[in-house]
Amino acid sequence: MSRVGKLPVVIPAGVDVSIKEDQISVKGAGGTLSLGQNILVKVLHNNDKLSFEPANESREANAMSGTLRQLVNNMVVGVSKGFEKKLSLVGVGYKAQASGSKLNLSVGFSHPVDIEMPAGITVATPSPTEVVIKGADRQRVGQIAAEIRAVRPPEPYKGKGIRYADEKITIKETKKK
Repeated sequence: MSRVGKLPVVIPAGVDVSIKEDQISVKGAGGTLSLGQNILVKVLHNNDKLSFEPANESREANAMSGTLRQLVNNMVVGVSKGFEKKLSLVGVGYKAQASGSKLNLSVGFSHPVDIEMPAGITVATPSPTEVVIKGADRQRVGQIAAEIRAVRPPEPYKGKGIRYADEKITIKETKKK
């Protein structure tokens, strides 16, 4: 059995989990998230724990039990605590400004870049060169962060661009005669 799939998901206080035939719903302070249930995995609800078992002995069922367990765990953590990604802008004149559900980026183009945030995702700019993306859905937070980074990815010679706060850029040496 999958090592990750063996671990139970502990449901904290204030989080409600409902399991139906075709989907698992998690409701908490951060919102409501739902996930389609897989026929290869049996989900068991015991008091404040969820456990996942493969429906048969196939390799796919074993792998899917670990995958489904981690997806449900991410949903539980998301509605209780939430997820966040931090981006930093490096470059002269590079700045970001959040206004409502829009992010306005000035990153060296001849025009400003406006990015609209989807529902459930909030964006903040504590300083002009920092962007903080928060939300309950881990996949959507990561996807939005990746789309913002893709506007101007860090270049390898000076390191200018939009990068994750914990990202380390290896600077290349310039060509010598």
